[in-house]
Amino acid sequence: MGMLIVGIILYIRKKKLRNEGLRTKDCREEYPGEDGEDMELPLFDLTTIAKATNGFSNCNKLGEGGFGPVYKGTLIGGKEIAVKRLSKNSGQGTREFKTEVILIARLQHRNLVMLLGCCIQKDEKILIYEFMPNKSLDFYIFDQEGQKLLNWPKCFHIIGGVARGLLYLHQDSRLRIIHRDLKPSNILLDNNMNPKISDFGLAKTFGGDQSQANTNRVVGTYGYMSPEYAADGIFSMKSDVFSFGVILLEMLNRKKNRGFRHPDHDHNLLGHAWIRWIQDKPLELIDKTFCDSCNISEVVRCFHVGLLCVQRVPEDRPSMSSVVLMLSSDVALPPPKQPGFYTERSVRESPSRTLLCSENTFSTTLIEPR
Repeated sequence: MGMLIVGIILYIRKKKLRNEGLRTKDCREEYPGEDGEDMELPLFDLTTIAKATNGFSNCNKLGEGGFGPVYKGTLIGGKEIAVKRLSKNSGQGTREFKTEVILIARLQHRNLVMLLGCCIQKDEKILIYEFMPNKSLDFYIFDQEGQKLLNWPKCFHIIGGVARGLLYLHQDSRLRIIHRDLKPSNILLDNNMNPKISDFGLAKTFGGDQSQANTNRVVGTYGYMSPEYAADGIFSMKSDVFSFGVILLEMLNRKKNRGFRHPDHDHNLLGHAWIRWIQDKPLELIDKTFCDSCNISEVVRCFHVGLLCVQRVPEDRPSMSSVVLMLSSDVALPPPKQPGFYTERSVRESPSRTLLCSENTFSTTLIEPR
């Protein structure tokens, strides 16, 4: 009798998977993990994904990045998904696809976007994620309509969630992971405005005793890269901490670090923040739309933590475990020093590489724009 019940359950489960367009075969057979571990990531049929996205219709298109276009899809049962379709001529996208397939299904945290499966069929390579209905963080920081929807309590909630997600990547997951491209557009928001870090195509894993690495293939986004990474290709967990600090200061000021303009000086946002700090005028950095809803002590503390995260020397930056503690308690904070890359000129005059700046990206023969 027991075997009969088990058989019925297995039959129902397989039927449900077929109805949703999933196969029981592991998606990672194409890209096995280095340790040979079974990842158990479902494989979707191409016909199912095409139907879910109305034939990859432009009406379903959410955006496009270095990987390729992203579409909103709806499965037969009504489940909404986000579909990242690899551009066929994208060499960078192929590397990112392999990284995400090997890496991301091993990670489970409420502040990381969930990879539901993939599709490797014919010449198509597709990643299927949970759908985030509230767009990405950049909409709420930089868009005038989005800014109206983000009061201080929500902002502080998002800051804490991103910090906890990074802490998981750096310390609490099965792997030690450096994201390398943390920015507002890679932070998605669910129905309850919970932040979820996404886009792990450029991520790197570290061994148990490894503290940093270097590369001649510097990838990332101008304005969020740490000085040592942009200049010398050296990256570590402290590189992500720098990116987090930039995002934190951008959230407080609602302006982008790169391209920041002020009539009194030629500094970027980091330099402007430093000026306000040494003038003992931290509230002058804070966007006035926060005034009605903000907790002054929380805002000033976030400003302080943001400056600590963007210190020029990596060793002067806190770890993410310290950042989480700083944001959630009244622990004493050390005084910040002058931040790294605090003027546009300081970025362009990097000591060991010449950065050729354009409006949206920067590049050299060794640096790939995002």
